[in-house]
This record gives sequence, structure tokens and C-alpha cells, in this order.
Amino acid sequence: MIGFIEGISFLVLLLIAMPLKYLAGQPEAVRIVGTAHGALFVLYVLALLLAAFNRKWQPGIVLGGFIASVVPLGPFVFDRWLKTQDPDA
Repeated sequence: MIGFIEGISFLVLLLIAMPLKYLAGQPEAVRIVGTAHGALFVLYVLALLLAAFNRKWQPGIVLGGFIASVVPLGPFVFDRWLKTQDPDA
């Protein structure tokens, strides 16, 4: 769930807040959405590490989850892949 919300916040930041800042001169949009996205990113990384510990994931899976968090649409792709590997995830 955190991955989904973090992924949405990243897309809102890139597709709505950034254009508002640079095309409409409204930098407060990036400040607000960016702050929320930053907090969600931290929660995502903590959830990723907690899941990795609890499920005894290999380091490559954890690295893939982290890389997915910094790529647009990455959390959605990682979540889908993860569900093919572990249906209980």
C-alpha cells in the first residue's frame, strides 16, 4: 500500500507540481507535494527494509525495490513483479 501511495505522489510531483512551478510560476505546489512525497519515500524505504527482514529477501530484491522507488512507475512494476514471486507479498 505504501508503494502505491508513494508511486502516486511521485507522479503527482512530476506531472502536476513541477509543471505548475515551471510553467505557471507556482513554486508552492512543489514545496507541498514534494514534502509529502519525501515523507512517503521514507516510509516506503522503511517498509521495504521491514519486509526484507521479515521475509528474508536477498539483497538483490531489496536493491530492486529501492531502485524502483526512484524511477517513475517503478513502485508499481516492483509490486507486480513481487506478487509473481511471492503471492502473499
